[in-house]
Amino acid sequence: MYLLILILGLCIGSFLNVCIYRIPREESIAYPPSHCTNCGYELKSYDLVPVFSYLCLKGSCRNCKEKISVIYPTIEILNGIIYLMLFIKYDLTFKFIFYSILASLLIVISIIDIKSKDVYSSTTILGLCFAIPYILIGGYLGEIRISNNLLGGIIGYGIIFLIILTTRGMGEGDADIAGICGLFVGIKGILLSLFLAVVIGGVVASIILILKLKNRKSEIAFGPCIVLGTFIWILFGEKLLSLYLNLFI
Repeated sequence: MYLLILILGLCIGSFLNVCIYRIPREESIAYPPSHCTNCGYELKSYDLVPVFSYLCLKGSCRNCKEKISVIYPTIEILNGIIYLMLFIKYDLTFKFIFYSILASLLIVISIIDIKSKDVYSSTTILGLCFAIPYILIGGYLGEIRISNNLLGGIIGYGIIFLIILTTRGMGEGDADIAGICGLFVGIKGILLSLFLAVVIGGVVASIILILKLKNRKSEIAFGPCIVLGTFIWILFGEKLLSLYLNLFI
């Protein structure tokens, strides 16, 4: 079963690459079929096997030999590993299904944000569309409290929105990301996720400045920090919180 989940994650990761490339260009994610962006060569089924095709082709187009970015197999592997970790923690439950969907969506949002510093409404609206059935089904099954998750979304959005109003240091897309994450993880989850996001953001900014990759006035995408903080909560949050309480309280 673990292998099947990993393969599923890799295959969906391949589709995520299409979304990451086409959404910023406002192109359809369904048509035309996958093709080389350099020569237009339409990829065959054997060119689309996640990771394996990249290795067999030695990271280049079969037709024109143009180099293919290593980001493509990286996204596939990342999505596969996250699916596997979620399955190990949640088994084949409704939380696994919805958290997997959320993870894939957040990967798309994060990579686009890193590349373009933009968060597209088409992705955040999709996140909201998945959050609604998650809350309703979770509430019906007794797995979550509907009020807790709704407030989590409001608090997540509200905190980042207030920061935007007072500092102008973030974009409105960051508030949308925090709101969506809050709808999935609830009040406690979003508060810890945002705390972790600030810590991660500080570490990343420090490394960038030390290595002189950017200057102090350069923009650094904060959305991916919120996403990473949310992933940490979903996978390890309760253990981290328990550890913190045991150490300091």
